[in-house]
Amino acid sequence: MDWKTIDFDWNRARALLVTAEEGSYSAAARALGSTQPTIGRQVAALEEELGVTLVQRVGRGLELTEAGLDLIEHIRAMGDAARKVSLTATGRSRSLEGLVRITASESQCAFLLPPILARIRALHPGIELDLVATAEVRDLRKREADIALRNYRPKDPELTARKVREDRAWLYGTPAYLARLGPIESGEDLVRAELLAFDRTELLVEHLRAMGAPLTRENFPIATGNHLVQWAMCRAGLGLCFMMEHVGDAEPAVVRIPRVLPPMPVPLWLTTHRAVHTSRRLRAVFDLLAEGLRPG
Repeated sequence: MDWKTIDFDWNRARALLVTAEEGSYSAAARALGSTQPTIGRQVAALEEELGVTLVQRVGRGLELTEAGLDLIEHIRAMGDAARKVSLTATGRSRSLEGLVRITASESQCAFLLPPILARIRALHPGIELDLVATAEVRDLRKREADIALRNYRPKDPELTARKVREDRAWLYGTPAYLARLGPIESGEDLVRAELLAFDRTELLVEHLRAMGAPLTRENFPIATGNHLVQWAMCRAGLGLCFMMEHVGDAEPAVVRIPRVLPPMPVPLWLTTHRAVHTSRRLRAVFDLLAEGLRPG
């Protein structure tokens, strides 16, 4: 923000706001515990500062000019903010209001967050929540999101992170699909299977090879970055899919494949930018997410 461009006096802006709401200098003076000449001088001084005419006399009263009408809503917002500052400073306002943007993967948004978000809304109905459901990393420093659920600890020193849980993911498939594959007694038997991939890179292939499954890219004929779409295709019998244990084991349409591979670790880090230390709204949401995500 270019602070040098903000060069007007708030008291003068307040005088204009109250004059507009009360309809005259004398009524504004009574509302502010001041005098009519003082209010008139403050409005005139604001006009001089801004270089525009803000009020005009109509009969025995005052009306805002077109320029005054353009400015008054901004000044009214300033008045509301000043009132909230005063209430907070005196301890009379404990409500939390405003927007918090949370980003997490599609499966986390669908299976982990709903009951936690319901509790946040119940405790703080003034907080609005934007949920960015994506596996793509959003830049917290650029405020593309306020809070992120990630499977790794960020290295950026400007970010604050807390590890909240350690999940496990297994491969799942429908009973009919597994029956078509035949017995799966080792990781090598997975070469007969088709798995659902997140992308066309070699990362998942290399990871599974290291776990004992000698797969190739031919084992991944379908790829989608949307984990919920993967899960839907898995439940429809199109192939095997990794899913968090508590979600997969609760889904009646699929079964976990035999323990021929170790589970895939899924650590969960709650991450935010440093504003968490200065925003009560952000701190409240961060803490409630951490509490709700902690395995019980």
